[in-house]
Amino acid sequence: VEVDPETGDVQFRRYVAVDDCGRVLNPMLVDGQVHGGIVQALGQALLEEAVYDENGQLVTGELTEYAIPKATDVPWLETDRTETPSPVNPLGVKGVGEAGTIAATPAIVNAVLDALAPFGVRHLDMPLKPEKIWRAIRGA
Repeated sequence: VEVDPETGDVQFRRYVAVDDCGRVLNPMLVDGQVHGGIVQALGQALLEEAVYDENGQLVTGELTEYAIPKATDVPWLETDRTETPSPVNPLGVKGVGEAGTIAATPAIVNAVLDALAPFGVRHLDMPLKPEKIWRAIRGA
């Protein structure tokens, strides 16, 4: 990733993921699950936040206030897979529904922190919104 120090905006330059999905019965389904999980992780890492007012009422309860990734936020995803059959079932398949999400969230956060290292920023809590990144750069 690259971070614009003037705005805190994060731009993906490349995203690569290789998942071991066991025996693949439907490649398009597997790709869709992995891609969807990565996009969910992108949202969790950079955008999504539950905000409550002083009375404890959720103020980001609708999609007009709760940020989720748009198509323009999603980088080109370079994905591939290995097929190591599972020994615990006759088809050799493995669950793939969570595969894209599990590693992607920390990978995205760590990539942003690597980009911020020259500015002395070592830690940020999610979501890594542009304003939070900008303030961290200014405060480091």
